[in-house]
This record gives sequence, structure tokens and C-alpha cells, in this order.
Amino acid sequence: MTTAHRIVPNAYKDSVALLAISSKLLSLDGITGASVVMATRTNLENLVDAGLADGLAASPSDLVVAVSGDGGPACDAALAAAAELLAERPADDGAGAEEQPPSSIALAAQRDPTLNLALVSVPGDYAAAEALKAIKLGMSVMIFSDNVPVERELEIKRAADERDLIVMGPDCGTAIVNGVPLGFANVVRRGPIGVVGASGTGTQEVTARIHELGSGVSQAIGTGGHDLAEAIGGISMLRGMRWLEDDPGTKVVVLVSKPPHPTVAAAVLARAAGMTTPVVSIFLGEDPEAAAGGIVAAGSLAESADLAVALAEGRPAERAGLAVRDEARAVLDEVVASAAPDQCFVRGMFSGGTFCFEAQLILRAQGLDAWSNTPVAGNAALADIGASVEHTIVDMGDDQFTQGRPHPMIDPGLRDERLAAEAADPATAVLLVDVVLGYGSTMDPVSGLVDVLSGKRSAAAIVHVCGTSADPQDRAGVVQRLRSAGALVAGTNAEAAAWAAYIATGLAAR
Repeated sequence: MTTAHRIVPNAYKDSVALLAISSKLLSLDGITGASVVMATRTNLENLVDAGLADGLAASPSDLVVAVSGDGGPACDAALAAAAELLAERPADDGAGAEEQPPSSIALAAQRDPTLNLALVSVPGDYAAAEALKAIKLGMSVMIFSDNVPVERELEIKRAADERDLIVMGPDCGTAIVNGVPLGFANVVRRGPIGVVGASGTGTQEVTARIHELGSGVSQAIGTGGHDLAEAIGGISMLRGMRWLEDDPGTKVVVLVSKPPHPTVAAAVLARAAGMTTPVVSIFLGEDPEAAAGGIVAAGSLAESADLAVALAEGRPAERAGLAVRDEARAVLDEVVASAAPDQCFVRGMFSGGTFCFEAQLILRAQGLDAWSNTPVAGNAALADIGASVEHTIVDMGDDQFTQGRPHPMIDPGLRDERLAAEAADPATAVLLVDVVLGYGSTMDPVSGLVDVLSGKRSAAAIVHVCGTSADPQDRAGVVQRLRSAGALVAGTNAEAAAWAAYIATGLAAR
């Protein structure tokens, strides 16, 4: 393998743009690895860990293009392509030079004093400083960047809260503000349901299902994944709840999170119990039967959307549970009956971390322990994230996999390679996969997956497509392609996991 790199001095592009360029380079012939990043200390360490570069003499204001491939010509072609992509500018909209984008938050505020939201997408070492600049100018902030120290997160969230502003993030990948999708988000209609989510793909699942059920979303406020940790105390979730309670367009509020710290959960639920707006909660892993104070607790992401739509439409919010329906049961029984004697295990490869988490919980509820790189309580951690052990449920979007590579929602190639290997394992009975549509995600999310499913395999494939009929990837077309390749397409992530658990328990009972 050959590696090559190029340093572009004193150059900047936001992380979303750089991820897109990295994805395009990875699609080039002969290229096996590609990363285009700002030369922060963390990013340089990640390049070393990924085997893409070592000992680079670059400053944090520089940009680094690092590639690996089958030979020097392939790497040289990739570096040339990167130069062209980095030089591209947005199409001319007819504005004069004086209308070029401002080079700082302060200049943007001077040009338009009505601005009240800043989106920060810079290396994590600098994100807090940019967020504080925006807060002091009277703006709320969405921080797409990750790797922000917890003490800095607390500082900026307190500063915002004191000014009646909100910080969405750090590491906030999804929000919908006044109908505008930010980060990784789906196209959903406006409506009466507000969401405050500490999970990006969890928020996508809830908002997309609300849309598909015929209702709509007033606002979807992200908090970042650390907001409900003890050190932060739920500052952003509590602020979002207050805002939605005061919003005349919001009739129901949904709270979405993996398990919060117990003291933070108590504070959030106490506030929710006192709200005049009905509240539905989905804290994955928490017992929905333990909810009190008038809060309607759900057992899955999808069920929280079902309950919220029922409340918004004036219907009783009744939990339906997660039973496998009769029409699905017949198909799943056929899978069990046709499985080879050595086919036993579920192998789940997820691009959404919360989907991975929820799937593990559902399998565990059926007595199926699984190994994972991000295990839930009771499951074991994989010693080698590249090798599956018995039932294995992997978050392919975790930092362990994305160092030096784009997230699988942007480029699912690494996930598809792993799925091909799992499909070839004679012990694999079920391939469990998510496909996430919407803004930020690749426009072609399933070509590689369809190739895997269309190849020689005996394992059943269960796929959940998170998205709406209004998303740019054509959800109906994506579903049809998957079904034509032999996949069983579930309506929700929870249903997909329940189907996988049904097959696995059936195989174990043989």
C-alpha cells in the first residue's frame, strides 16, 4: 500500500464539506483510504492511527489531504482531484463582491443584526470559542463539531442559558429549526409536535415517523449526546422544553435520549411533569411502566412518535408494545425453517449509534446477549472491533471506525465491506442493517448494500430505512431496490430488531 499527503497552508473548510470531499476521494479507482481534515493535534493523531500519515509538519490553520492506495499513480490522481474539489466555489448567484459571505460571526451580525442562530462546524479545539462569540452577540448556537472538552461545554451552555439562549451540541448532528433541516435531518412537514433530542439518529427516527404518520414537527431541538450527563445536567434539554412549552405551535413535546444520568433524568422528568404541554419520553433502556407525573413513556423510538401523534390528534395515547405481527411471523418462520444447521447468529451493522443501542436492548429483552463496540449494560465489549463474536451488533459510525474515513451515512463503503464478510460467514443467520436518508446522507445509500444482498449468501437480511417520502433519496425507490435484492424491509428500527430476535430465538429452539 502506498500513502501520500499534501498540506494546504492557511486554508479552511468546514467539517461537513471536508467529509464530502473525503468520500469522493474514496470512490476513486485504487484508493483504499482518504481523509481531508484541518491539521489540529487530534486530527493529526487520527491520521497516524489510520495509517495515512506520520510526522506531518503542519499547523492547526493548515488543511491536510492524506490518501492511501494501490500505488503512486492512484495516490497522485487522488491528490490532484482533492485540489480541484477544494478549489471549487459555490455557483454564482449574481451577488457582487460586496455580498461575499462574511468571514466571521461578528461581521455576519454587523451585516444582519436580526441573525439569532449560528452553526459552528470547526475542529473541536476551536468550537467553544466560536460558540461563545455567537452567544455574546445574542445568538443561539448549533455545534456540529465534536471533541469539545466537557468543561468547555458546560461553560458555553451556562453562558447561553443566562441569556435565554440555547446551545445545541457539541456533537449535535440533527436539528430542524422553523422547518429548516440542519446537519443530518429528514424532510418533514411542519406540525404540532416538538422534539428535544440528545440523539441525532434517534431524533431522525422520531421526526420521520411523525411525518409518515401524517402529522408534523414544530421544532426539533438537538442537545448533543453529553447534555444529560451528570457534569452538564441537561441544560440544553431543559431550555428546549421551556421554549417548546411557550411555543403556541407546539401541542406535544417528545424527549429523546439514551439513558440519562439518574439525577439528571429526575430533574428533566420533574420539569416535564409540571409542563402544561403533554410530554412523551423515550429514554432508551428505561422502564416505560415506571413513568409518573402524567408523562407518557414509550418503549421504543417509533412508539414515542406513535404516542405523540395520538395525543396531537386528541386520541388516547395507548402503548402497543413490540409484538411481531402475524403477516411478518409467517415470513420469519420460513427463514427459521430454511436455515442451515450451523446458522445461529445475528450480525448487525449500523450507521446510527442510537439504532445500534436500541437493537441491542430489544435483543436483550428476548434473552439474546450480543457483543458490540458500544455495548449496552449487560452486553460485552468486542476485544477486536473487526471480528464478530456470536451475536454481534456494531455501530459503524463510532469514532473507532470513522478515524480517517467519512461517516457511513456519507460513505457506506466500509459498512458494506463488513456486511459482505458477515454474509460469507456460515454462522450468520441474520444481517441487520439501517439505511438513513435525508440531508447530509449520501444520495445513493444502497448500491453497495444491494450488491452484497444480491451476491451468494444464505443469511436473511433485515433492513430498516429511516427517512420520509419527501427526502431527496426517493425512499420508495430505495425500499423497492432492497426488496428486489431479497431484503426484508421493516417499518421501524425497533421492528427490524424484533424480527431479528424472533429468528434468532427460533433457531436456538431447534
